[in-house]
Amino acid sequence: MKAPVRIAITGAAGQIGYQLIFRIAAGDMLGKDQPVILQLIEIPPALEMLKGVVMEVDDSAFPLVQDIIATTELDEGFNQADYAILVGSKPRGPGMERADLLSANGQIFGPQGASMNRVASRDVKVLVVGNPANTNALIAQANAPDLPPENFTAMTRLDHNRALAQLGQKQSVHHASIRNMTIWGNHSSTQYPDLHHVNIDGKPVMPHVDQTWYESEFIPTVQQRGAAIIKARGASSAASAASSAIDHIRDWALGTPENDWVSMAVPADGSYGIEPGVIYSFPCRCNDGHWEIVQGLEINPFSRERMDATDQELRQERQAVEDLL
Repeated sequence: MKAPVRIAITGAAGQIGYQLIFRIAAGDMLGKDQPVILQLIEIPPALEMLKGVVMEVDDSAFPLVQDIIATTELDEGFNQADYAILVGSKPRGPGMERADLLSANGQIFGPQGASMNRVASRDVKVLVVGNPANTNALIAQANAPDLPPENFTAMTRLDHNRALAQLGQKQSVHHASIRNMTIWGNHSSTQYPDLHHVNIDGKPVMPHVDQTWYESEFIPTVQQRGAAIIKARGASSAASAASSAIDHIRDWALGTPENDWVSMAVPADGSYGIEPGVIYSFPCRCNDGHWEIVQGLEINPFSRERMDATDQELRQERQAVEDLL
């Protein structure tokens, strides 16, 4: 049997965390042959709820779960962690400006980054789910100077999966036949879902896409899907977010499918004119636990304008939290 890997999850008693834990315990993220140690982190008011989650995991008798740690102490929760999924964040309250939200979350993700810097595995792979995810990941990265900066990522896989579903429904095909979808930029309403490189069963999709539908329906639907789900079910998209987090880590750890790529928010390096200093979603391929940005894609003026707009928003977010970096 393989040696167990340690997986730290913050906000573990929340809706997304609750969905995540059982999927990970069942082997959906790292494989049915990979034992895990779950290191579950919560704030003190939620500790009793977290104990209930642990009781349920115990009662499920998952063969892969070697141990469970439930704690409110960051250093205990991140100790030797191989993977860290940062879910817990402060939601926007009534009348709260985005800058206020960024600052409040900085007080959460800064200490988490510092804790991982002290005690996590030197190759810990970090996925930030809690919003505003891209800039929260930047804050965590800045507070972990001894860890590889490329190991800090944010989740746009949910947006990627939403785009696959919308396109599949429109084209009357199963989403599994769709390749090379890209989400550029920020996990926000400025994100740009790009169809210009997409193919279905090996054939480019853009000749079959109505431009009016693309601009006025597809892009806004993907951008605003989270708000639509909240309106419909009265709560946020917890199950699909957890599922997409599992997809993100699984592909990062085990590799992306052949002849395809996925959307990951990763540190910008100048690719496609996006200068360093932000965590930006790019098309990425993964192999042997490492990601790389897909290079050489043609960017037309329509795409350039939208890619730059979401980059500008990320620069503004960075400016708002400059004192935390």
